[in-house]
Amino acid sequence: MSAANPPVPPASDAPDPRRWLILAVIGLAQLMIVLDATIVNIALPTAQRDLHFTTVDRQWVVTAYALAFGSLLLLGGRVSAIVGRKVTFLAGLIGFAAASAAGGAATSFLMLVIARACQGAFGAFMAPSALSLLTTTFGATKDRGRAFGVFGAIAGAGGAIGLLLGGVLTEYLSWRWCLYVNLFFAAAAAIGGAILLRRHPHGERHKLDILGALFVSSGMFCIVYGFSNAAIHGWHAPSTWGFLAAGVLLLVIFAWWESRAPAPLLPLRIVLDRNRGGAYLSILIAGCGIFGIFLFVTYFMQLTLGFSPVITGLAFLPMVAMIMTASNVANIVLMPRFGPKPVVTVGMLLAAGGMIWLTRISPQSSYAADLLPPLLIVGFSLGMIIAPSINTGTFGVPLADAGVASASVNTGQQLGGSIGTSLFNTIATSTTAAYLTARLALAGGRPSHALTEQALVHGYVRAFWWAAAIFLAGAVLVGLLFRRGPLARQEERAQPAAVAAGAAEPGPVPQ
Repeated sequence: MSAANPPVPPASDAPDPRRWLILAVIGLAQLMIVLDATIVNIALPTAQRDLHFTTVDRQWVVTAYALAFGSLLLLGGRVSAIVGRKVTFLAGLIGFAAASAAGGAATSFLMLVIARACQGAFGAFMAPSALSLLTTTFGATKDRGRAFGVFGAIAGAGGAIGLLLGGVLTEYLSWRWCLYVNLFFAAAAAIGGAILLRRHPHGERHKLDILGALFVSSGMFCIVYGFSNAAIHGWHAPSTWGFLAAGVLLLVIFAWWESRAPAPLLPLRIVLDRNRGGAYLSILIAGCGIFGIFLFVTYFMQLTLGFSPVITGLAFLPMVAMIMTASNVANIVLMPRFGPKPVVTVGMLLAAGGMIWLTRISPQSSYAADLLPPLLIVGFSLGMIIAPSINTGTFGVPLADAGVASASVNTGQQLGGSIGTSLFNTIATSTTAAYLTARLALAGGRPSHALTEQALVHGYVRAFWWAAAIFLAGAVLVGLLFRRGPLARQEERAQPAAVAAGAAEPGPVPQ
């Protein structure tokens, strides 16, 4: 039997009695990964003053993490299948903690950036292992929906929790504690993982697709760097479109190679499945929207409403509560009855509606009347999108491919975040500049504080309109991609055909 077509292992009827403790360990690790994408953002101005680096350089503290994380995810997923999920998970945790300690103790800008890149690299090996451990622990048990609801809530709400925690630590301790805090998360998760997780035996040892790893890692690096560079230098800079073009070309070459590689890094059957393809697209769109929300609503709260970092973080908590509520409702109640097609599609439409409501903000807006209602809607919609998509993206995947399928979920969220941050930031910045130029041409003189404030809000509003359009397009695309009906029923319908094919010609079950 070839490694390219591993058999689907039989589902275990006896669930692991320690599965909820394992979920707690995995959830803790996932929370650390997700909140680290935002927790440092609030600490950056303080770190900049302490380490004496420029505002232009400041972006690299965020970009270094995203570049390493995004470019190594698929490689991390395949390594977890070769070395073992438990080993990769624990090694990633320990490495992430060590990199966090180095970043917290940084004495120079270069040391901080290298530490952040190391965080991203170790996170890229830990994240796919965490999700594949969740997939194999719960399998097709009746508790799968509840487990993925919790995991999806963490994935959706972690960014907002990072903003709150970063504000509290920066204001009352030091910016360095935004990195040191990971030591507590990692220690608890590593101890729990070492005790609770089992090493899964491997029937076959898979070879590592070195050429595929080079193509996809280089391609993802160029894509993430290109989008990050757009936020600094604009879309017309050669360093933006050149890297984006190179990234697309490398990913096309990667797809071509994977269809011919004897042991592909990403078997194309994983992403060509309609449900999983729709799930990865949904995660990408949701990641794009999440970062757009956090970025501009944070700016609006702090620069226009005058909120402190701590109050800004607290103001996101109702949204976090809605994400958690919707994640569990979607996975436990709605998914078993209707499947991902209507659930995720309605989530996309609700997200678009929430974004459109956010376009009504103005410098005279208040939090309770103008921000809280749309944030609640967007939070509920993200819970409807993220948790079911993570569940769908890892459902029915052979154990040998669990790490790569999990990596694909994380890649979608990371790539979506990079696209959202750069795209919306570029739109908002250019809109603000055009608004100021037009008003100053009419009135003359230097811009007043009121005019600058109005221009900034005008830029945020334009970004929200674009986010709404992306969610509407997403609703159409995922509505076309997802199959009808619950996941389990779809798998049951597929089994007779698979059995018939197996009887006609012995061999692996096609995926």
